[in-house]
Amino acid sequence: MSGGGGPGVAEEAVAARAPGLVSLYKSARGGVARAGLAGVRAAVYLVLDRSGSMRPFYRDGTVQHFAEQVLALSAHLDDDGRVPVVFFSTAVDGVAELSLDGYRGRVAELHEALGHMGRTNYHLAMKAVIRHYLMSGASDPALVVFQTDGGPTSRGAAKELLCMAAELPMFWQFVGFGDPGDTEFAFLHRLDELPAPQHRPVDNAGFFPAGGDPRRVADGELYDRLLEGFGPWLAEARAAGVLPAAG
Repeated sequence: MSGGGGPGVAEEAVAARAPGLVSLYKSARGGVARAGLAGVRAAVYLVLDRSGSMRPFYRDGTVQHFAEQVLALSAHLDDDGRVPVVFFSTAVDGVAELSLDGYRGRVAELHEALGHMGRTNYHLAMKAVIRHYLMSGASDPALVVFQTDGGPTSRGAAKELLCMAAELPMFWQFVGFGDPGDTEFAFLHRLDELPAPQHRPVDNAGFFPAGGDPRRVADGELYDRLLEGFGPWLAEARAAGVLPAAG
């Protein structure tokens, strides 16, 4: 990753490597600009829920489409054209990569190779992301897009890990697939609203429900929601010493 200037990957390079993503890339550019994040660099991660109730979303291509939206966003924030992907259910089912050079049908291919779909344990997937980020030697902060369709089996572990992770340069944007009024999402709302500094040094997470058919969320709206907490977190993290002060 490099810092400053324009997008991490230029539009011409996206058109050459992934022409099918150009429209999403342009939509993401608007979201980045509206969030005041033009030129900001961040490592983008994608976490995908493979609990049994997610099966329809994989079958109808919703998860693949969402992954493409995140990949297009990453091309603005990062310059390598790749997004590490963590699949989870009861445990971490697999860690892979989505790239501008190989994204078509990639989610279904990986999902089908991972076998059994289990329950929902956030904290194990979070640990996998943290480990990957720390081992990568990245100097830029991380934006973790964490997709799920329900609350975790181990809620205490998820809350504890999120609070501990607030000391790291990582922002967790949770995205819910399913009925926005589902009580399964009550935990995510509480996680989003944990006060700082009582529970964590800074507010390092956001949540928004994408509904029962996430593909109906307009691309521009999706990018606005994915980024709405990231900019404020950058400022708060710098003020708290979690990130170096802007130079």
